[in-house]
Amino acid sequence: MIYLGFEHEIASLEGRLSEQLNGFDQELTSEKPKDAELLERQIAETMTALYSNLSPAQTVQVARHPARPHALSYIHALFDDFAELSGDRTFGEDHAIIAGLGRFRGTPVAILGQEKGSDTNSRLLHNFGMPMPEGYRKAVRLMELADRFGLPVLSFVDSAGAFPGVEAEARGQAQAIATAISTCLSISVPSAAFIIGEGMSGGAMAIAAMSRVYMLKNAVYNVITPEGAASILWRDASKSEEAANTMQVTADALLKFKVIDGIIDELVGGAHRHPEQAISSVGSWIETALSEMASLSPEDIISQKRSRFIEISRNLG
Repeated sequence: MIYLGFEHEIASLEGRLSEQLNGFDQELTSEKPKDAELLERQIAETMTALYSNLSPAQTVQVARHPARPHALSYIHALFDDFAELSGDRTFGEDHAIIAGLGRFRGTPVAILGQEKGSDTNSRLLHNFGMPMPEGYRKAVRLMELADRFGLPVLSFVDSAGAFPGVEAEARGQAQAIATAISTCLSISVPSAAFIIGEGMSGGAMAIAAMSRVYMLKNAVYNVITPEGAASILWRDASKSEEAANTMQVTADALLKFKVIDGIIDELVGGAHRHPEQAISSVGSWIETALSEMASLSPEDIISQKRSRFIEISRNLG
């Protein structure tokens, strides 16, 4: 287990529990050492107290936990017959954005996801979830394909932002992001975005401007990372904690402003400790979202989406 900075008490208790259980064989006896049972209760109580009062800055840490399930975890668990599509038909392939077709509980759908990777090799392959322009153009290609054939679009958002390198700017990063956002808003099929980790900057919003937007309880969503905001406001990235605590990045804050449509609960300790529960909960919300939009006409979908984002601008204004 990789412990976050504010989890030092949990780390200490679980370390002591591990020592107590060292050599304990459940097949020989069902009775755990009494000290172990006491430690388990202390861990549960400490975890509950800690995770029920996370600050926004602490929530950012949870959202970025490397063991948190990423886009491919959800795609492989929730969809059948997934067939990945590659390339933007202009420059090349970008592995930071996953795009493809599959079936969700029998319903054909189009799927997008920002993938960070889970180990050193996969993180390098997926560029740590920071897409290049060709990734966004690939996303546009998939959304246009889905719109043409009447397929719902589902996206899994998890990115610190688009890749900021010179080569990305040279290939039209800003225009690619703007076109992706515009395409999200213009498609007339049911669509839903799920913020599963961190959804930061226009790089994340490029595949999040859907008819429905949902967030996991410990995910974060904003127009810029706390580090970026601190660099702009105070010219000091080390003040990122102060920035996070004032930026309204959490699911509770964003639901209040109606930026998102719902919060997906996580078990105490976060999705990195309970990945199967998080994935199952997202699956239930996908089913609900598709059911809600199934009877809407293309005109209704466009109209509701337009009204939704106009209301968001008023709420934030």
